[in-house]
Amino acid sequence: MYLLLLAVIYIAFISLGLPDSLLGSAWPTMRVDFDVPISYMGIVSMIIAGGTIISGLMSERLTKKFSAKAVTTVSVILTAIALYGFSTATEFIHLCLWGIPYGLGAGAIDAALNNYVALHYKSKHMSWLHCFWGVGTIISPYVMSYALTHSVWMDGYRTVSYIQFGIAVILILTLPLWKINSSKNAAAENAPVLGVRGALKIKGVPSLLVGFFAYCAAEATTMLWASSYFEGVRGASKEEAAALGSLFFIGITAGRFLSGFITDKIGDNRMIRIGTGVALLGALCIAVPLKAVTIAGFIIIGLGCAPVYPCIIHSTPYNFGAENSQGIIGIQMASAYVGSTFMPPIFGLIANHINIAFLPLYIAFFFILLLTMISKTEKLCKKD
Repeated sequence: MYLLLLAVIYIAFISLGLPDSLLGSAWPTMRVDFDVPISYMGIVSMIIAGGTIISGLMSERLTKKFSAKAVTTVSVILTAIALYGFSTATEFIHLCLWGIPYGLGAGAIDAALNNYVALHYKSKHMSWLHCFWGVGTIISPYVMSYALTHSVWMDGYRTVSYIQFGIAVILILTLPLWKINSSKNAAAENAPVLGVRGALKIKGVPSLLVGFFAYCAAEATTMLWASSYFEGVRGASKEEAAALGSLFFIGITAGRFLSGFITDKIGDNRMIRIGTGVALLGALCIAVPLKAVTIAGFIIIGLGCAPVYPCIIHSTPYNFGAENSQGIIGIQMASAYVGSTFMPPIFGLIANHINIAFLPLYIAFFFILLLTMISKTEKLCKKD
């Protein structure tokens, strides 16, 4: 039953990844239908991110009041409804409105499940949890591609919404399974609400948040600008650049699967440092003026990034106490989405006004900042 619940949680995390790559794959067609500039995708994504930040900050109160299983189930239903709403949109403003419930639902799932796994399961399970997020991000572009080839983009959104509703049904039918861990960390789950101010007063939390912000800034910038880098710097065609843009996703998904086998032996903090070092090596590789080395570099960055996010989350109860983990993880989610929302557009300004070739230097800066902040957090939280 213990492993069956874990399997259900993995399935729920697929639901978190499914919509993440859907908008980008459909937008070239969607924007023509809505007669809006290509840049308007940023408006929709920022609305979604805004909802995610809000729900991340609210997750501690919601989870303590309604439980992780209730928040997860309702949030999956909320994202399913929002995705179906996307498929019915006839004007651009409709996408913006449906982006609100989608963002709120996604942020709540992220924070609730991350904390639940951090409290009740080993670090390897956290790595595999985020591997299933990667599975979701890989599935949905193929769903959308099939829809665009055989019908219209609305059918792609509708299909993914049906998958989400199916996952919601699984969660509802398996609600009794969550009782398995009810006696574990009961005191932590019933602890008073920490809040943002309370969390920031805890030694090591501010530096951790800066580090998490830096990681997500580097990760999102790499994901969003990889194809443009191949086209603008390595001379790849648009079609080839689009395909090569998936290299990072392949690296990070494969890396999270593999790191699950070793992370319990090596430890969270060491895995974070090793992963960051590997990602820095990848950043150096993409700066080398050889296409083959650049291709390898993006895969290496993905492999390096793979253990960082899961291990930072999993180490939170150990570093700051199980009773504080839900509040701190919720704030981590918020800082993560701030980094992934605002830092890639800033690089866009650099690419437009200076040169896109600065991508390796830009992401290397954030990896170095991550390494610095994580080392500082580890020293401040060092157990006697």
